[in-house]
Amino acid sequence: MIELFDSHAHLNNEKFIDDLDEVILRAATNQVSFILNVGWDIESSKKAVELAEKYPNQYAAVGIHPHDAEDYGEMEERILEHLAANKKVVAIGETGLDYYRNLSPKEVQRDAFKRQIALAKRVKKPLIIHDRDAHQEVMEILKEEKASEVGIVLHCFSGSSQMALECIKMGWFISLAGPVTYPNAVKPVQVAEVVPIDKLFIETDCPYLGPQSVRGKRNEPANVKHVAEKIAQVRKKTIEEIAYHTTENAKKFFKIS
Repeated sequence: MIELFDSHAHLNNEKFIDDLDEVILRAATNQVSFILNVGWDIESSKKAVELAEKYPNQYAAVGIHPHDAEDYGEMEERILEHLAANKKVVAIGETGLDYYRNLSPKEVQRDAFKRQIALAKRVKKPLIIHDRDAHQEVMEILKEEKASEVGIVLHCFSGSSQMALECIKMGWFISLAGPVTYPNAVKPVQVAEVVPIDKLFIETDCPYLGPQSVRGKRNEPANVKHVAEKIAQVRKKTIEEIAYHTTENAKKFFKIS
């Protein structure tokens, strides 16, 4: 039996308000056994925790996205720390740097990122990293702040295969999403080829980044199966093998029994 783990979803997004139960049912029908909903601000972090408490197979990560870094202060940090005490909160994030949109000033992004690394170390939970057009700086901050102490996964990885292998050497994990299925995907496919199977996660990042078969439509956890299928094709393995390893990797990383 295949068990898939969508290691980065946003069912806490308003786009799922009207049909959440149907979305969850479709995920189960498509053999998605675990879903991790990730916060990007305080309200979405609270919602992720609510979903985790309501649904046995759902878990939560709490954090402030670099887009919202300007809203990160002492009060927000206290709220995140309180939320992180919940046993179904398994990570801090998503946090990191986004130099593509620059919706918060770079210096503010860096400060919020470092503070969330410190928070993750205090609460002893791993980090989910958002990195867009900031590869070198993200890696430098993670190394400088000794984030490896708690564990790191770079979600929706967009770097090169060389960068991926450098991350692997430091014990970090790589997560691939819908872009690996795109016809013009070069770097994600190369990454899918070279990352050791014991360092790989799969995700949807729904409602964003639908795989090629549903590209342009709202994405949802059921579609993580397409990511697994593509990686299986690239690595010349069965989907059962990819599903098994990526699920076991995520369960161990997030300490889910």
